[in-house]
Amino acid sequence: MLQDRLRDSDALGAKAKVTYSRGRWNWYAQGAAMGIVAEGGPTATMTYTGWGLKDSGSGNQWNALSGFTYAVGNFQIAPNFLWQKPLVGPVPNDVPAPGRPRNILADPFVVRGNREQVAGELLISFDPTPATFMYAWDADVREDARLAMNLGFIFRHLPTTQDAAVGIFADGRTLFAFPGAPPAKDLWEVRSRIVSRVTPDLRFIVNLYGGPAQPNGNSARTVKRYGGDLRLAHGQTKVMAAAKFNDWGPFDYHRDFNLTFPSQLMGDVSYVLGLPSWFNVPGTRFGLRGTWRTLDRFSPRYCPDRIPDATGTAVCDPTAPAKTGREWEIRSYLTVGF
Repeated sequence: MLQDRLRDSDALGAKAKVTYSRGRWNWYAQGAAMGIVAEGGPTATMTYTGWGLKDSGSGNQWNALSGFTYAVGNFQIAPNFLWQKPLVGPVPNDVPAPGRPRNILADPFVVRGNREQVAGELLISFDPTPATFMYAWDADVREDARLAMNLGFIFRHLPTTQDAAVGIFADGRTLFAFPGAPPAKDLWEVRSRIVSRVTPDLRFIVNLYGGPAQPNGNSARTVKRYGGDLRLAHGQTKVMAAAKFNDWGPFDYHRDFNLTFPSQLMGDVSYVLGLPSWFNVPGTRFGLRGTWRTLDRFSPRYCPDRIPDATGTAVCDPTAPAKTGREWEIRSYLTVGF
């Protein structure tokens, strides 16, 4: 059994970044060398545009990023690239005892967001009103374009697994470490965001996504998910709608345990009491929301049939052949803002 210990130098790291702008071109290059426990955290600043490939900010890695933007009229074309590799790789899922995958509850470092990868991204944006930049943190409120939109594609080559993630038992308090992590896999994702201020008091935002993804826990099942959501505000009335297919549910533990639903539909209508505001601005409003889901053998609460257990008690048999299950919910709510 191999035992090691941390040194003071393992808490040291360094990052460097170079930018260059001229005319229609913007370019940057960035690199980092982080000791195995040099947890400096991610850099919150945005570089030129809304790229999804970024430095995870964790320790135990080397990484290099580079990308550029080129403006053509109201369009911006922006490719981006990432290379990342941990100094100390993850423990394989099949390591013989007494070895085990690392987890942050029992070990000083893990391989999670710093997982080895080579990734590329292409982001195309259309924004006719750059004074209200569509990637600004408050763009939902400030964007004044009749139509602004983007389309992004990310491909990740992930040649190794990760260390174990941490989950929470059903009591909502007790933490535990999963016995492993998903295997090596190449993943991709397509995303799009559409923003429109049709009139001064009518605006909407649409987000769309699709592509294969892996859970946080140890399930090896890759989820091929897609969906989108719509938010619309007109005066004091707000409307939200969302559709998700073969995707995780709304809570963190759904992705932790790889619990998915074949389809999820949501609709919400609310009325603001007082001055109109956008969705992420606190305010007082009351509304009505409806949610509808279908269930299969990968979904929680799925029970197509019951069979007797060893004591004769009827228990669910989620493997029984049956049609897709269904569940729905209608709720009213009042949100009070001060």
